[in-house]
Amino acid sequence: MSRPDLLAYPTLKRAIDAVLASVALIVLAPPLAVVALAVAIALGRPVLFRQARAGRHGTTFTLLKFRTMRDVDESRGLVTDAQRLTRFGSFLRSTSLDELPSLINIVRGDMSVIGPRPLLCHYLDRYTAEQARRHEVRPGLTGLAQVSGRNELAWAERFRLDVHYVDSVRATTDVRILLMTIVVVLRRSGITAEGHVASPEFAGSRETVASPLAVTR
Repeated sequence: MSRPDLLAYPTLKRAIDAVLASVALIVLAPPLAVVALAVAIALGRPVLFRQARAGRHGTTFTLLKFRTMRDVDESRGLVTDAQRLTRFGSFLRSTSLDELPSLINIVRGDMSVIGPRPLLCHYLDRYTAEQARRHEVRPGLTGLAQVSGRNELAWAERFRLDVHYVDSVRATTDVRILLMTIVVVLRRSGITAEGHVASPEFAGSRETVASPLAVTR
């Protein structure tokens, strides 16, 4: 029999997310303004990076982050992510300051504070049925995979941890992940996979079958 507290938490979790993100946006308004100004000076406008990502049940939303890369400019040799990523942008990524605008996504209800990270929409067709279960909850600003190795983990392991989180969502787990996130950010660990600016493209699993999300986007 399911425990009542486990059934109630997912509903309470949304309210907690909205309150925490709203308070964080107010408290962090000064550093947000400073970072926005620094991005405008270093990289120009717009200061925000917007990209379609897959959310709960595979629905699409626009993820907000601070820009960390220059625009593509073949004449200047700025084509690949590695060429476009600036030292300033690397600093924003290593400190996770580039993620702060995603608090707006949490207030809107697109994301949660804790959950599987929101990935690119074209990955939906590449998941196995089991991997696609990561979309049964809202994507998070941080999550179990992020505090367990982040981009250093292989995709299969990240998805295994995502699904494990989906099957064990509870307040104590979220608090533990949040505290572990502080440690990971301070250590600046797992930011990039070897040989990549962030992580390699997810090409799909060998056992990939049609994901139920692929036809419900």
